[in-house]
Order: sequence, then structure tokens, then C-alpha cells
Amino acid sequence: MLGRPFLALVEGFGRIAVLFFSAMAWAFRPPFRLRLLVKQLEFVGVRSFWVVVITGAFTGMVIALQTYYGFRMFSAESLVGGILALSVTRELGPVITALVVAGRAGSAIAAELGTMRVTQQIDALASMAVDPVQYLVTPRILAGIVMLPLLVVMADFVGYVGGYFVGVKLLGINSGMFMAKTLELMEMSDLMNGLVKAAVFGLILTTVGCYKGYYTSGGAEGVGRATTDAVVISSLAILISDYFLTAVMF
Repeated sequence: MLGRPFLALVEGFGRIAVLFFSAMAWAFRPPFRLRLLVKQLEFVGVRSFWVVVITGAFTGMVIALQTYYGFRMFSAESLVGGILALSVTRELGPVITALVVAGRAGSAIAAELGTMRVTQQIDALASMAVDPVQYLVTPRILAGIVMLPLLVVMADFVGYVGGYFVGVKLLGINSGMFMAKTLELMEMSDLMNGLVKAAVFGLILTTVGCYKGYYTSGGAEGVGRATTDAVVISSLAILISDYFLTAVMF
């Protein structure tokens, strides 16, 4: 009863590992399809810009609001700036950005490749001596690894600016103290570790999206199921990996 689901899980891990390592091997072998890579950089990164900016800004504003009311009970409102910076750069910036991009780009990747699979376009590529993994998977995974850290930098910035606006302009925290506590508590390693997390999350969401789309079956219903699975699995994988990365880095 438990053997079949377990074997299916092991098989899934094996297939996604083979797909990932095959895609990474093609990243260092010609022909290098730079046009496809640029297209995916634009799709994963540029088209996610505004949703990341809005999400990051309001996340920072909420953190500032919540920490202010909590710290006010202990007359420690000056710590809001430092806590905001640490929260955004270490955790909320990378995680929230990855979840948003997984919902927008990861699902689209799964749907696109799934549609290509059920309409036999992937088989057509193979018949023309074009490796489907190199053509379809490698540019998408590389785009995720490159663009997620850039999106997280923007999310960190607008999150801090949003928190500053709420804390200083709306709640009346001293501006100098707000900035001083930020510089006192935050280190460059906090930002860098957050960007490492972002690169890992970008790898996860694009790999899962490519895997679910590449191995889609069952027609239109299968495409819908693959799209849903891609978002759910990548979101869970991001949150689980975040714990282990935090345990190692901090």
C-alpha cells in the first residue's frame, strides 16, 4: 500500500535530478543559445518586476507597522529600522519574491512546456536533431538562477523604503535613530546570504516548472494538473529549503 507511492516519489526525484544535471551540462556545451536565454531572462525577471515591487513594498510596510506596535510596549521603537532590515534581507525578501515568481513564472513555464509536450512539439524538436533539454530547459533554469537575486535586491530596497515611510513618516520614529539601528544591526553578510537563498530558490522554481511541464501527459487536463503541481511543489520546496539554508548560513 505504501510501497507504490514511495517508489513513485523516488522515481520523481530521480527524473528531476537527471533533468537538472542534463540541463546544467548543456549550459557549458555549444551551441550556446543566447537569444533564448535573453528571452527567458526577460520573461522571468522583467515581467515579474512590478508584482515583486508591490509585494516587497507592502511587506516592508507591514513589518514596520507590526514591529512598531510590539516594540512600543518596551519603549524600543528605535529598533524597528534594524529589525526591518534584517527581516527583509534575510528572510522575507528572498522567500516572498520566490513564492510570487513561482506563482507567476513557474506556473507559466509548466503550462508552456506541458502544452508543447501534449501537442508533440517536443518530439518534433528531437526529430530535427535539437536536444529539447538544451533548447527548452537550460535557458529557463539559468534565467531563474540569474534573475531571482536581482529581483530580491529590488524587493529588499522597496521593502526597506516602504518600512521607512511607515516608521518615520507615519509613526513618527526618529529618522536618524531608524537609520543608525539599521547600520548597527545589519551586516553585508545578511544581504549576501539572502541573495544566495534567492539563487537557490530561482533554481528550484524553474527546475520544478520545467520538470512538471516536460513530463506532462493526459492532454489539456494533464497540462492544468502539471501547472498546479508546479506551483504547489515549488512553493513547498522553497519553504523547506529556506529552513535548511537558514540553519547553515545563520
